[in-house]
Amino acid sequence: MYHIQQAIGILGGTFDPIHFGHLRTALELYQALDLAEVRFIPCYQPVHRKLPIASSEDRLAMVRSAIAGEPAFSVDPCEIHRKGPSYMIDTLEDLRKKLPDTPLCLIIGIDAFLGFPSWHRYEEILQLANLVVAHRPQYHLPHTGTVAELMKQRLTHNPAAIHENLAGHLVLHPVTPLEISATDIRKQIAMGRNPRYLLPDSVYKYIQQHGVYSLSHI
Repeated sequence: MYHIQQAIGILGGTFDPIHFGHLRTALELYQALDLAEVRFIPCYQPVHRKLPIASSEDRLAMVRSAIAGEPAFSVDPCEIHRKGPSYMIDTLEDLRKKLPDTPLCLIIGIDAFLGFPSWHRYEEILQLANLVVAHRPQYHLPHTGTVAELMKQRLTHNPAAIHENLAGHLVLHPVTPLEISATDIRKQIAMGRNPRYLLPDSVYKYIQQHGVYSLSHI
């Protein structure tokens, strides 16, 4: 009988740039669900949105800068190193090989969850990870359709389930609704406005030093 380890959170995204909406959500879920850590995984090439403005190297550096000094957080560049379209199923398969006894908790926002059935091999994701949905009160969950069926089959109100099972469970957890937009941050920076208090000062400093979001890029 193997011993299941404490669950870890997986938070993927373009992080173009990473901001307090990402960071606060990760910290709240880390604390509320007693996760061992939250691992940030910047994607190389998103499949559900336009290509990032910043390079993969800059986005990785900004994530590293943002989480420096927070021991609960780490960054994994696996998707950037893998290159090509960034499918979460591929990342979870790689992580499961490396962490066979560790429950993986894929953290997604409620808006992403509503589109979850469009994800590549989405049903297999729940064979590799638990799903933690960062819920915000203004979103109404459907009563019919694939997402409603997923909730009926997988939803648990016992957070301990994500530590006792390697995969397969769904947890909805409310988070502070910080409506911060990476697109708006990029536009503000391009226009010469100060985006302070929307993202860490260390990230803004990196953006300034490297001219990441100059007007010609937006």
